[in-house]
Amino acid sequence: MAVMSICGLLVLAGLVAVVRWGGREVEPPAADEPTQRPSAGLVARRYLRYVTLAVVAGVGAGVLITGAGGRLAMRLLAATSGESAQGRATEAEEIVGRISTSGTVSFVLGEALFIGLPSGLIYLLIRRWLPAGRLGGVAYGVLLLVVAGTTFEPLRADNPDFDIVGPGWLAVIAFGAVVVAHGMLVAALAGRYSTVVPLPSRDRRSLVAHAPLLALVPVAPVAAVFAVVGAVTVGVSRMQGVVTLLRSHGARIAGRVVLVAVSLVALPGCALTLIDIAGRRP
Repeated sequence: MAVMSICGLLVLAGLVAVVRWGGREVEPPAADEPTQRPSAGLVARRYLRYVTLAVVAGVGAGVLITGAGGRLAMRLLAATSGESAQGRATEAEEIVGRISTSGTVSFVLGEALFIGLPSGLIYLLIRRWLPAGRLGGVAYGVLLLVVAGTTFEPLRADNPDFDIVGPGWLAVIAFGAVVVAHGMLVAALAGRYSTVVPLPSRDRRSLVAHAPLLALVPVAPVAAVFAVVGAVTVGVSRMQGVVTLLRSHGARIAGRVVLVAVSLVALPGCALTLIDIAGRRP
């Protein structure tokens, strides 16, 4: 009961953050030199700042919503599945109806690092193509559900757990809400933290603000990807024509067209998967 209570408090904190900060835009860093032609060093520092935002927003949403909220959803489905499901093993080798602190902590941390972290990075990359204000967070959450939620996790059609716990329609509602809320919280945390995190420097305040980068240490492959992307970013910043093109109004319109096209392509598969899961009975 204590574990579920803590998860409930974490979810509540995430929802409060969405309400308070959901309309914030990601603020650019204060430049310490002219930005018409920023140096490679300044570009690298800006990049590290955005990586910090991605870590805070993604991992934060992963803990508060996808981790804690997902655990609550799993518990809800276990409670509504009847006696026949109790004691059976899930795909992750968890036992239905059994709540363990270690299992919950492992689940929450896993969701934060392997689901939350990539979602934070993706949001920082595509945020300019999303609607402004609160609608941007909602749009990002729906995009995650349509493109990734039914392809990877948590609503995969081939997940055998939906044949064990249910009903399916409740699983669709619960996990669908988790995915959309996750996207909304990523946007809210990114916007809020962008108001307090400065460019990286040797200043104590800056070091503390960028301490979340330490979360990349346990996932070396992800850290390596960030490093490669950073090097590419610095290299591209030297190409003024490319930079001007990427910042143009036309590029923003093109980005939005791409997002809409990707969503429309993924929508039929998403709908069929949700219908399939909703119709299942354990």
